[in-house]
Amino acid sequence: MAASLLRGKLAQDTPMEKHVSWRAGGSADTSYTPADLSDLALFLRTLPAGEPVLCVGLGSNLLVRDGGYRGTVIFLHAALDVIRRETDGSIYAQAGVASPKVARFAATHALSGAEFLAGIPGTVGGALAMNAGCYGSETWERVERVHTIDRQGELHERLPAEFDIGYRHVAPHAEHEEWFAGAWFRFAPGEEAAARDGIKQLLTKRIAAQPLQLPNAGSVFRNPPGDHAARLIEACGLKGSRFGGASVSEKHANFIVNPELKASAKDIESLIEQVRATVLRETGVALVPEVRIVGDES
Repeated sequence: MAASLLRGKLAQDTPMEKHVSWRAGGSADTSYTPADLSDLALFLRTLPAGEPVLCVGLGSNLLVRDGGYRGTVIFLHAALDVIRRETDGSIYAQAGVASPKVARFAATHALSGAEFLAGIPGTVGGALAMNAGCYGSETWERVERVHTIDRQGELHERLPAEFDIGYRHVAPHAEHEEWFAGAWFRFAPGEEAAARDGIKQLLTKRIAAQPLQLPNAGSVFRNPPGDHAARLIEACGLKGSRFGGASVSEKHANFIVNPELKASAKDIESLIEQVRATVLRETGVALVPEVRIVGDES
């Protein structure tokens, strides 16, 4: 009965290369694009117990192996797209809202401190899941509380104190299977012109430093304490290194690109491991991947 009331789009054998920014990878057994949050809640109730679930926004920090994903992928971008100013002055944004949109929305409302979100190429859900950040700021520094949704379709409001939050790391203290549905952000009062100028400067800096014209997934590795992954990779002479159709960017060493759209997920993952092994051998530093890799080998 519940399934007949669904309003979203259900599909089988969904090619994930169309939904990740690397433009590579296998297919998901099932995918669903909900109509809105209430439709997502209803869909989750229809899933069999134990069904693997992967929530995807813009796919900017994700690689699905060539063998595909044995489970259900839920696409949140353009589905959970509500953003609003609350009466208490905070901003509520659902998980499918692009992070740069939050930055622009805050600027429009003369709020300061959201500008860094313009440099995060993903959605609010992904930013919450990994504590995404750039240029000295991190997502959870601005979070007052979050909306989560569980397998029964029940919504919860949770505080930052209920999570273990670190550098590119977020995990709940209690063992419960929930996904981020949205968050309330608090930004300081400011001036619209200054905020917009800050966004413009950040984007100019990003365009100059990163290979945004080529398929990529953002920074591949976390920066080790007191250093930068890009510096270590470049010091090992790895800029331009290739594995199959994947290559280390000549512009920014902590980016792996798919310049000719010929890289397989295996090519990309193999290059990640090649870079890690070389940096460890040459410098003694064990780089930790920032990107999430899921699915089966081909």
